[in-house]
Amino acid sequence: MKQLLLTCVTVLAVIRPVSASIVPCSGSFESLVEAVRQEGVNRGYAPAVVNAFLSTVRHDPEVIRRDNRQGIFKKSFIEFSTLVMSEHRMVKGSEFRQKYGAELAAVYGRYGVQPSVLLAFLALETDYGVVQGDFNTLDALMTLSHDCRRPELFQPHLFAALQLFSAGSFDPATTQGAWAGEIGMIQMLPEDILHYGTDGDGDGRIDLRTSVADSLMTAGRVLNSFGWRPGEPWLIEIRVPDSLDWIETGPGKRKSLARWRSLGVSSRSGKWPALSLEAAILLPHGRLGPAFFAFPNFDVYIEWNRSFVYATTAAFFATLLSGEPLYLSGHAPPQLSDAGVQWLQGHLTELGHDVGGIDGIIGTMTRAAVQYEQHRLGLPADAWPTRGLLLAAGFVQ
Repeated sequence: MKQLLLTCVTVLAVIRPVSASIVPCSGSFESLVEAVRQEGVNRGYAPAVVNAFLSTVRHDPEVIRRDNRQGIFKKSFIEFSTLVMSEHRMVKGSEFRQKYGAELAAVYGRYGVQPSVLLAFLALETDYGVVQGDFNTLDALMTLSHDCRRPELFQPHLFAALQLFSAGSFDPATTQGAWAGEIGMIQMLPEDILHYGTDGDGDGRIDLRTSVADSLMTAGRVLNSFGWRPGEPWLIEIRVPDSLDWIETGPGKRKSLARWRSLGVSSRSGKWPALSLEAAILLPHGRLGPAFFAFPNFDVYIEWNRSFVYATTAAFFATLLSGEPLYLSGHAPPQLSDAGVQWLQGHLTELGHDVGGIDGIIGTMTRAAVQYEQHRLGLPADAWPTRGLLLAAGFVQ
């Protein structure tokens, strides 16, 4: 399988916590199956229904291997976006927009989510529905529920799948998707399907694997529930002056566009939305790399997928599909090696920062800690870790 298509499946690893672990994950896989069986009966499902649901389940070691091999999240924004924002996806996006313009317009009319936003998610998740994954969904969820690292993330989806099965909407033997249990064109987990699944084509059922209308309308509903603001932008490329106080940049540090403009920030295109709108400045590669205004709608991207690099890429790809040019890559220092990032995270943790784990991923928590230390050391506080920071902090000689 081509790397382009592999990416569709691999980027799905950021999963939002749902609730606490329901059944013990320790012990054999068979003991977990029995515990799930008993919990299903305790929830009021007939024993025959639960037995039928679990009759084909098996442990899938490849799921664990995939879970442990998530190097895609360690790529920088430029590396990741270059990989996934291909010419192929640009062309397919244009074709998809022409073919399904009525469905995209229906979502916009109901939820105010622009077509290019939906297209970007659909492209990154499954290459416009082409690559939905070939892992048995129940096997994947049960395998990850048995793994004691994060059972609380996956076990609720087991019982949501049981609910879907009891309603005739889930076949445990044949339903396939991503290795982490997501299903369909927009890759949704079973509990999310229960909450947000929407019949977009009016046929009386929800089919996120083959119905474009259902998938797009469900995606719009999800984004709306996360707080999407109709008619407002999400990401705009900008130019920033060298004189900017870099500590004022970063997610959540919003100012009005009028205020940013007074500080010398300019829109690359020369076009400005309402100056009363507020935005933060994102510097994915620091002050020498690409720069963007991130509006409140950008928070919805983070809610969809907590990976900073994925969210920024999805948001920019939506602008690219809207007709804007490719971002200016600039001349940022290269990203530290995986070992270097983990080493830095270890030192930041020792200094009292919560970086969200020593995982080699430069996420929002690591960036915040880096920015704090840069500011403390009198360095440009642009949140981009470099060897200069390691030297200044005394982490290396």
